[in-house]
Amino acid sequence: MDDAEKLVWHSRVPLKVSIFAWRLLHDRLPTKANLVTRGILSPAAHFCVSAIESAHHLFISCSTFGSLWALVRSWIDITPVESTTLRDHFV
Repeated sequence: MDDAEKLVWHSRVPLKVSIFAWRLLHDRLPTKANLVTRGILSPAAHFCVSAIESAHHLFISCSTFGSLWALVRSWIDITPVESTTLRDHFV
């Protein structure tokens, strides 16, 4: 089990948070990109404001929600680390 999996299933993490984190790391969230892939949305509906709405876009590269991470880092007083994958960002 890698570092991310150990964090996801840690005994002190609430189950609903663990399930959300597992779904995020395995690209199982109902993003527009995933809903288009599954045939639930039409291919024209997979865009966020500026790019395809995927988990990577929402949690790392989106200018709207990506800026929230800077606020969270300052709130919990950790240094920023540039990450390119969701797994690295999570860890």
